[in-house]
Amino acid sequence: MFVLSAIVVSVVALLHVYFMILEMFLWDKPIGLKVFGQSREKAEATKVLAANQGLYNGFIAAGLLWGLLQGAEGTAFKVFFLSCVVVAGIFGGLTASRKILMVQALPGLIGLLLVIFAG
Repeated sequence: MFVLSAIVVSVVALLHVYFMILEMFLWDKPIGLKVFGQSREKAEATKVLAANQGLYNGFIAAGLLWGLLQGAEGTAFKVFFLSCVVVAGIFGGLTASRKILMVQALPGLIGLLLVIFAG
């Protein structure tokens, strides 16, 4: 079960690296416009805010990867950062887009439960 939890935590970390790249570097590019369903004008107006949000996603990924590198001793790191993922995913799902519940909160919750029960 420890290996499965490590795989899921890795996937969640990689998702957050992807979110970081989308928000920091691709927000106003065609792929960013498509993923977030917005106009070029809206993307230009919110580009700085998106980059800030992307930076936070990078911190989440870094924390999860740090926890993974620590092995069993990194459990507290993983629990903390996965909890942040779940809370942010629920908030985003309720305030921005329901899709965030499935893309962010659900994988984070699965990872959190696996880490807690895998030890």
